[in-house]
Amino acid sequence: MAATGSSLNRLAFSATAHCLTGCAIGEVLGLVIGTALGWGTVATIALAVALAFFFGYSLTMIPLLRSGLALATVLPLAFASDTLSITVMEIVDNLVIVLIPGAMDAGLGSLLFWGSLAFALAVAFVAAFPVNRWLIARGRGHAVVHEHHHKGHNGH
Repeated sequence: MAATGSSLNRLAFSATAHCLTGCAIGEVLGLVIGTALGWGTVATIALAVALAFFFGYSLTMIPLLRSGLALATVLPLAFASDTLSITVMEIVDNLVIVLIPGAMDAGLGSLLFWGSLAFALAVAFVAAFPVNRWLIARGRGHAVVHEHHHKGHNGH
C-alpha cells in the first residue's frame, strides 16, 4: 500500500495515534503502579515500557484476531508494524519525563507528574510521526497491518 501526499500523512497520523494510545495506556499504568508502590525511577520506567509494548502490540493484534487471522500470522505482523514506532515513542517519552526536574519524584496527586507525562507523550507523538510516515511510504509498518485487516474484511 503505497500512499502519497495527504493520504500518507493521514495514515501516518492514524498509525502514530494508535501507537500513542497503546504507549499511553502502558506508560500511565506503569508510572502509576511504580509510583504508588514507591519504586525507583529505573524500575518504574522498566514497568512502564514493558506495559507500553504489551498494550501497543495488543491494540494491533486484537482487531486482526477478531477478523479471523491466526495468532501465528498476527504476532509477526504486530511486531513488524509496531516495534520501531513504539521504541521511538518510549525512548522519547521516558527521556522527556526523566529530564523534567522532579517529575519522577512527584506524587500521583501532583500536577507536575500528570503534566510532565502528558507533555512527554505529546513530544513522543511528534517524534514517532515521521517514523510511521517513513515506514508506511515504504509499504511497511501499519501499511502491512491495514492490508491484512482489509483482506480479513473482504472475505466476510
